[in-house]
Amino acid sequence: MKNHKTQYHLPVIIERDESGYYVGIVPTLRSCYTQAKTLPELYRRLQEVAALSIEAEKELFGGKVEQNEFIGVHQLEFST
Repeated sequence: MKNHKTQYHLPVIIERDESGYYVGIVPTLRSCYTQAKTLPELYRRLQEVAALSIEAEKELFGGKVEQNEFIGVHQLEFST
């Protein structure tokens, strides 16, 4: 019997912090984020953390992982 792997298409937000690290966040998954010094390393780490988060969503929350449609990113200015 073959193992069937589900493919997920999830939006990811990537920012660079003031220290120069890349930070990746998968908003669809609870607590799914990581950081790295380079983008290739960030992509590898995102694969790992997303896989763990997907399993946690299924096991702990018994839920289906929503695959939201990506619309776009906007950089807005806020005043306080």
